[in-house]
Amino acid sequence: MKSGRGKGKRGGSGNAGLHKHKWNWVLKYDRNHFGPIGFVSHIQRRPDIPISLRDLSTQYDDLLSKGFVTKKGDSATINLTEAGYTKLLGTGEFRIPSTIIIKKATEKSINKLNALGITVETDEQGNTTE
Repeated sequence: MKSGRGKGKRGGSGNAGLHKHKWNWVLKYDRNHFGPIGFVSHIQRRPDIPISLRDLSTQYDDLLSKGFVTKKGDSATINLTEAGYTKLLGTGEFRIPSTIIIKKATEKSINKLNALGITVETDEQGNTTE
């Protein structure tokens, strides 16, 4: 008559078996143990595609030849949103007088460019930073 006297016949210790033979216990006492119903699609959460000021200065001629830069007199308008970039980072230097259009920009990049007289237009919550 040994069964049940020792550590046997318990169906596992802790949370073992909650998706199997202890499922009725989960339904009765801990309905949210495995999280809420549904899932989050991670396909729509695309990460930012960044470009730094250093990369912008080296790729300026390529952007000009591809049509993402429009020149008017001494200044130029660089549309990085159309080029596929979503965030401007402040690493490096960019000294070409222009207006840069991008979805997001870091404070460091905006401060660097404003000190040189370059305008940054962002779409972040409808704000325009100059």
